[in-house]
Amino acid sequence: MKPDLLLLIITVLMALVFDFFNGFHDAANSIATVVSTRVLSPKLAVLWAATFNFLAAFFLGTAVAKTIGKGMIHIDSVTQYVVIAGLLGAIVWDLLTWWWGMPTSSSHALIGGYAGAAVMRSGFQVIILEGWYKTLIFIVVAPIMGLVLALILMVAVFWLLRNKAPQRIDVWFRKLQLLSAAAYSLGHGGNDAQKTMGIVASALYGAKYLSASELAGDWGRFHWPIILAAHASIALGTYLGGWRIVHTMGSRITKLKPVGGFCAETAGAITLFSTALAGIPVSTTHTITGAIVGVGATTRLSAVRWGVARRIVWAWVLTIPASAAVAALTFWLIRLIHPGA
Repeated sequence: MKPDLLLLIITVLMALVFDFFNGFHDAANSIATVVSTRVLSPKLAVLWAATFNFLAAFFLGTAVAKTIGKGMIHIDSVTQYVVIAGLLGAIVWDLLTWWWGMPTSSSHALIGGYAGAAVMRSGFQVIILEGWYKTLIFIVVAPIMGLVLALILMVAVFWLLRNKAPQRIDVWFRKLQLLSAAAYSLGHGGNDAQKTMGIVASALYGAKYLSASELAGDWGRFHWPIILAAHASIALGTYLGGWRIVHTMGSRITKLKPVGGFCAETAGAITLFSTALAGIPVSTTHTITGAIVGVGATTRLSAVRWGVARRIVWAWVLTIPASAAVAALTFWLIRLIHPGA
């Protein structure tokens, strides 16, 4: 086997490993609400979420993948070693925050790692500022969208069902939450798997298996293999689950009932669908956390454990620079061994 082909295979496999860890780390995003409200058992919840993570391959297109693949880093400066270092930076940060039980963004870890490795190789001129503006803006906008939509949905539901017995409302929303959990998992799979698809496409371009026109189009013969492999990897990671973070998302931020779980998941799904179709790579973690906070705030502000929320926000702020630093160090070490990297 040619060395270049072997390196490409290693790079693609690493991208799929990251995608697996993305699902593993972010499983709480998809299942925390439905588990904490006891609508589904943990085993059924992860199976439900993983199924819809995979089905997202057929619904939400490739706009986010194309943004990651060619809209944030000047692609001609990307080598296989840049991609490998970027993936390692993201994986290390994901594992650390999983161990700490913090629901940080795997998406932003990937973006930060990719940028850190590219900057270490080629300097800051490798960054496409236009592509970063919307990503950095939506670090703030996505959770606010989730919060506001969840708040509006909760107020609307309370007003429409104000004369109904709480027990009946609970029964209704236990069933409806299956639909909202499915919708959120579609958004989660569609948004996050596409980021890995973009990285894989970049690796194929760097190895001269994709032309510039193919990278901007449908990736030629690699189109469906990339899509299906990325969605299968994230679905498998979700199925195996990140149980440390489920507790934080499902109960430590605020206590949820089925009606609150439905509103949080629906608000998150609306946000993720709209941003995925617009090609904006947002954090599914930020989105659902904002939605859960919005649900809790409708009861009373003290229902939200703001100390936990503050720790989560600090983890969000650190994710891009921390993963970028790990990736930059990794690329520096690679270049010591392989000066042509």
